[in-house]
Formats: sequence, C-alpha cells, structure tokens
Amino acid sequence: MQNIPGTPIKRRAQVVGHIVSLAPATSGHARLEIAFDAIQSHGQTIPIKTNLRALASFLEVQEAEDPEEIASRGITPEVATTTQIGGEQVYRGGGPVTEGDTVVGKPTPWGILGLPRTQPGMPCRGAVDHNDQSQAFWLFSTDACGIYGFSSLKIEHAGRTDPAGTVVLASNQDKLSLGSGTAMLLRVH
Repeated sequence: MQNIPGTPIKRRAQVVGHIVSLAPATSGHARLEIAFDAIQSHGQTIPIKTNLRALASFLEVQEAEDPEEIASRGITPEVATTTQIGGEQVYRGGGPVTEGDTVVGKPTPWGILGLPRTQPGMPCRGAVDHNDQSQAFWLFSTDACGIYGFSSLKIEHAGRTDPAGTVVLASNQDKLSLGSGTAMLLRVH
C-alpha cells in the first residue's frame, strides 16, 4: 500500500499467497490457515516468508484514512492530521508521527515510516536483529499488534515460529469472515 524504501517494492505491488487449510465451524470455531509466498512488483517476483503483526477491519482502515479536521475548514488530505490503526497521530504536510509527545516516525504520501515498537503485554517484537532501517507501516501504528475491529477473531499463530510463514486465524463463532478491505500488517522474515 506504500513504497518500501531500499527495495524494488512499490505501492500497489501484489502480495501472492495461498490457503493452507480451512476448517469450518464444526464445534463453533472456524479456522483459517494462510501463507504469503511472494510479492510481484514491476515484473519481478520476490519470494517472501511473512508473519502477521496486526489485522484490521475495513471500518478501522476507513477511520485511519479520514482526517481529524473538518473538511469545511479547507484542509486537504495531504496536510491533515490522521490517527493510525493503533492510535498514533500523523501530522501530514511536514509534521511527524507521534505517540503522545514522542516522535515515532514520519509520514510519506501513502503511509508512514518508522521503527517497529512493542507494547507491554503484547506478543509483537520491536526491531529484529538490530535492524535500524525505517519500515513501512501504511495506516498502522509502529506499535500495532493483534486484531483491530474484529471482536470474534484471534491470531492463533502469527507465523514467526514453525510452521514459519503460516498464519492461523480463528473465530470464536461459527463463521470466520475477512471482508473486502481487511488490512494486514505483515512482517517479512
């Protein structure tokens, strides 16, 4: 959804994956196992293994895209303030990305760049292998972790450990539905 600095991956690249298994809700719990295999960008196919850091509903995505300011005041999306999925503030038009008073990233035309951060009590990791390169987060906060906007969904396996690259989502209801516009924050191994 945004250019990834230092790589050939540009906005609108295609992420290719497959369904590993799908278990209908025989006991009231549906389960979906998926893996992402490659990114296709400008005629190149780049093999990948990913893990899932965060997942958000279409409504969460819409809220993150909507400027906080009233449009009638003449504020355009390019300079508006928005709130990322996870709560960080983005001051577009030259400002920073902040969590409270702390600067955690910078806006780009189609997202934000920053270093992954952690939240106390959450399973997501910060920087891995001392990687101090800014990473693309699109509409997610740099500390986004888990599920946003799906009350009945949980991440059973994020894909960081064996089977590496395989993500397992489970619903505590008899239906598991990821509608059009669902967003995933994937991290490449």
